[in-house]
Amino acid sequence: MKRSLFHIHALCMLASALFLASCGQDRSGEYYALIGPKTWMYETMQQHYLFYEDLPTEEGLNFFDKPETFLQSVVSSQDQKNGSVFSHIDSVNVSRVQSAYPTFGLEGSLIRNTNGDYVVHILYVYPDSPASEVGLKRNDWVVSVNDRALNTSNFESFFQRPSSSCRYRVATEVDGQPDTSYVDMPAPRIIEQPSVFTYKTITAGSKKAFYILYNGFETDDEESLKAAFNEAAAQSPSDIILDLRYNPGGYVSTAQLLSTILAPQGAMGQPWLTMVFNDKTDPQTQTYTFDASLLQGVTNLNYDHLYVITTSNTASASEIVINTLRPYLGDKLLQVGTATFGKNVAQSLFTNEAYPQLEFWLTTSYTANSENFYDYYTDGLQPDYVSSEDLTANLGEFGTPADSILAPVFYHLEHGTFPSTGTEESTRSTGSKIIYNPIDHKPKRSQMSIK
Repeated sequence: MKRSLFHIHALCMLASALFLASCGQDRSGEYYALIGPKTWMYETMQQHYLFYEDLPTEEGLNFFDKPETFLQSVVSSQDQKNGSVFSHIDSVNVSRVQSAYPTFGLEGSLIRNTNGDYVVHILYVYPDSPASEVGLKRNDWVVSVNDRALNTSNFESFFQRPSSSCRYRVATEVDGQPDTSYVDMPAPRIIEQPSVFTYKTITAGSKKAFYILYNGFETDDEESLKAAFNEAAAQSPSDIILDLRYNPGGYVSTAQLLSTILAPQGAMGQPWLTMVFNDKTDPQTQTYTFDASLLQGVTNLNYDHLYVITTSNTASASEIVINTLRPYLGDKLLQVGTATFGKNVAQSLFTNEAYPQLEFWLTTSYTANSENFYDYYTDGLQPDYVSSEDLTANLGEFGTPADSILAPVFYHLEHGTFPSTGTEESTRSTGSKIIYNPIDHKPKRSQMSIK
């Protein structure tokens, strides 16, 4: 759903008059340019915001703030969680499959060892990035940069938003033994960040499963998603492993595509997702279905179990897929990992022709499944079996039993049941402490309304 509003707030005559006389010049245009976007945003929220009753009164609001700052000052506590605000401002024509700023193309967690030293454990490296060009990979450890010790202050400038080339000192494992070397990082640059990070066919006992690590619901990557599942269909897997551990969300329309690929044939045409709007909206609900027409160029799959890997970073559109498939798959859907983030709302796009560079994504609805369930803001979606990725220990290759969060999935594939106890208690055994995990802390991309 895409809503476009073309309405400019009428400014009070007194305020306008104050800007009409300044050295004989009419400066009212400057006033309109400064506060116009915010007054339009505020009026839009009064009508369409899911939590409009929580809006503060106009008195005391600073309409001269930047749009992003103004939005932060008025959003409801129900429209944010763990430092992430769901309603947001975007610039137009933002590519969501490219990095927003120059980067080395790696994601890593800042770890404090038992001796007090800080290190960065690399979780994954994007292909065709500066980090991949110098051979960095998952499970490498960066122990210093430019021969400087790492800490919470320089982590951003050396890893999250680097501005120049630098030298990493990297510890890795070679034939079971630690090895340390220097790596000269090229200059950071804008890179492609594919949503389909990796996929493969794996075996466990007599079972053959299709594994896919999917990191974002982006419309620009839908053809890659279809291609991956077409390759899966050609292998006739008995089971599917959908790894959403690092997936913070994206477009609802892409979530509808993935859900339809994974839904049983009998669900076609049945309710998939219901958006529940505020009581000013008529109608107050809008329902979408599992749409077989979305399957052009891709095959709907049959399988015994769908294993969905989740963490606290599994959010938004990722949660929609799990929540909407659950009523149709029942026990065939097995969520493994930890509880999801708990983002149960969707944003709609509002634009104004007077402010062509402004995209206002406003929280307008809850996202309910066919059983009208959407109450997972507080606790997230709970796993059927608890398992954790131990970021302080050897990570293991994606899609293998050595990957600690996936180990119980391999056990279930082979034995038909999960191990008798979860793996969460066995993690963090090194005594090291996770100080900062950029996967968990970066702002969650909001799921977008269906267009």
